[in-house]
Amino acid sequence: MKAYKILKTEADYNTAIERTIEIFDAEPGHSDFDELEILLLLVKDYEDKHYTIPVPDPIEAIKFKMKEAGLKNKDLIPYIGSEGHVSAILSGKRNLTLDMAKGLNTRFGIPPEVFFSGK
Repeated sequence: MKAYKILKTEADYNTAIERTIEIFDAEPGHSDFDELEILLLLVKDYEDKHYTIPVPDPIEAIKFKMKEAGLKNKDLIPYIGSEGHVSAILSGKRNLTLDMAKGLNTRFGIPPEVFFSGK
């Protein structure tokens, strides 16, 4: 197994990805499996440092989850409040409260950082 170092360049990253693909099906107990685990850690570290994934807008995340589940605005009443509150939240005229965010997190699994990203 090759001795690996922290990936610092795009070329290092690409080489690591190529090798990861080559040994991706390695079984536990095989030397390639140990190498694969190391490569996956290095690749993740490089991606975390160089490829940021933007946090989605909370209202868009809610609407996406509603569409995905086939829900209507009235289905959010238990989490947001009255039909008027739901409409105001989804139109951006009113801000989500902490209790609303907690309820929506529980219902849809939307990560808390989406609600508090400062958007």
